[in-house]
Amino acid sequence: MSENIQKKIEDLREELHQHNYNYYTLDEPIISDFEFDLKLKELQELEKNHPEFYDSNSPTLRVGGEITKNFPTVQHQFRMYSLDNSYDFNDLEDWEKRIFKAIDEPVEFVAELKYDGASISILYENGQLSQAVTRGDGFQGDEITANVKTISDIPMVLKGDVPERFFMRGEIYLTRKNFDKINERRAEEGLDLFMNPRNTASGSLKIQDSGEVRKRGLSAVLYQFISNEVPAQTHWELLQKAKDWGFRISDQAKLCSNMDEVKDFINYWDSKRHELPFEIDGIVLKVNSLKQQQQLGYTAKSPRWAMAYKFKAEKVETELEKVTYQVGRTGAITPVANLKPVLLAGTVVKRASLHNEDIIKKLGLHENDFVYVEKGGEIIPKIVGVNTEKRNPESPEIQYITHCPECGTELVKIEDQAIHFCPNELHCPPQVIGRMIHYVSRKALNIESLGQETIAQLYREKLIENPADFYVLKKEQLLPLERMAEKSAQNILDGIEKSKEIPFEKVLFGIGIKHVGETVAKKLAKNFESIDALREATAEELTQVEDIGGKIAESITEFFTNQENLLMIERLKSYGVHLEKGESTNEVLSNTLENKTFLFTGKLTLFTRDAAEEIVEKHGGKNISAVSKNLNYLVVGEKAGSKLKKAQEIGTIEILDEQGFLELIEGKR
Repeated sequence: MSENIQKKIEDLREELHQHNYNYYTLDEPIISDFEFDLKLKELQELEKNHPEFYDSNSPTLRVGGEITKNFPTVQHQFRMYSLDNSYDFNDLEDWEKRIFKAIDEPVEFVAELKYDGASISILYENGQLSQAVTRGDGFQGDEITANVKTISDIPMVLKGDVPERFFMRGEIYLTRKNFDKINERRAEEGLDLFMNPRNTASGSLKIQDSGEVRKRGLSAVLYQFISNEVPAQTHWELLQKAKDWGFRISDQAKLCSNMDEVKDFINYWDSKRHELPFEIDGIVLKVNSLKQQQQLGYTAKSPRWAMAYKFKAEKVETELEKVTYQVGRTGAITPVANLKPVLLAGTVVKRASLHNEDIIKKLGLHENDFVYVEKGGEIIPKIVGVNTEKRNPESPEIQYITHCPECGTELVKIEDQAIHFCPNELHCPPQVIGRMIHYVSRKALNIESLGQETIAQLYREKLIENPADFYVLKKEQLLPLERMAEKSAQNILDGIEKSKEIPFEKVLFGIGIKHVGETVAKKLAKNFESIDALREATAEELTQVEDIGGKIAESITEFFTNQENLLMIERLKSYGVHLEKGESTNEVLSNTLENKTFLFTGKLTLFTRDAAEEIVEKHGGKNISAVSKNLNYLVVGEKAGSKLKKAQEIGTIEILDEQGFLELIEGKR
């Protein structure tokens, strides 16, 4: 009996996987949705009554329901590179010349639509979906397997003779229709509308309840096979194989025998892109031959065998209704143009940032002007000009505000800066709320249970005014808040208590000293044992720390002259928050770099500056802050400047790129 039930379950799973393939990959369903749902319900009932036959890739798991509290960080086995961009045919021709310079033989190209969504890397083992990871920084991303399994375009079980282990890369996106449906539901519920399909798709992937992800109606297209062993000679061949295995491959991809065919493809989709049911922001071009791809290789950040052609921004004209002003967490004032709604690149635009007073003056904006709007990178609307011919001669020029729109404090404009600031940082509502949102953020105290709306409510109810107030909150104060249940209140209190374990450097970042970002906070925590030692440091002592200039030093000393800040610090200490350095946990991995000194300059692409310095220390080396005769190695990233020039002048310093630095650690140099 048990064997019969198991066989029935397996047969139903196989049949439903085939129907999914017919519907989503071939677009040729052979049964109705009603018949499919009946079979799915039958399988759900069988699986419910016989949990011993559980399969993590059953078609029933498409409906979601799994809750993921945390999305673990996963290292990519194969780095997810970014693509170089081109904006006109001259760029493409230069790229083609570089290819022919490296490869003296005919080259074919595969042209594909550049879907505007979120990149994903999916591991398949033994023909089954095993793991799905976001792009992240290209080296590591977040594991979101449960959420990806809810996307019908992505097969959970493959067909035919597939490789034992490989990755498929692709893009997860929202169709315009599904994006509009989501916003219609949000409007009915009185929620803010989402701005665009791309950000909504990306945000949907990190929802904790996979059942909610399913409701978003995400789509996916797969476009790249990655493995140590490749069962084909060309990228085009791999795409066809992938389709046979069950992957949804773009129907619009085209094999081009030369650059003229590529240009025809680009011109066609530049004019037709808004007829697509989804958004694209360009065309991706790849050298077809995998052997040629290998010959061309990679730069520090991009494959030399691929290029993204970005479409020029679309421009429309609309009327400026009024200019309003937003106050940011740091007190910076941002003017916003409120526009008569206009359709632009597939979405309705109502607002555009004007950035600062200088931009308003440069545009020469008058009230009710007719303005030209385009989307930077097809996403962010911006005003690029004014149609002065339509201007009412009596319309007054827009005058920048002189006082904060939130608290009425007179604004300050720092010399040599374009931004106006509200100096009332401790009592201006958006600044106070923003400061506390920053304090609980992931890179600071990481109190996940405290969201922006809850913090705003707590402030309105006069329960909190600065971060120290979090630590005296009581459950009976939380329960009367909107949408607050017993469990939610307890989660908040537990999260606040757990934040007392967060190390000094993150607390230092979290308390929100102006100009002290995450990296600067780490450097300060390395050089000062406690918040008290930092408070007692002179501006001169502060500027001795690498990357701390006069502006940051002045901001730090000013922070500690304010009595309210000092009181907050004393309270945080009394509640047990870490405001001094704990015991060092730095593990020494080797003495490969012993007695060697290092300095990093330019923009690093393989790791952050802090990570690179940590690598040096873990292998016995020492980081120094300036180029001198005491420096052994200067590691240069992109756009290296004066430090590189000075090292070349000294002549005894060995100059390495990032790859050379890694080879040095591995003993290959």
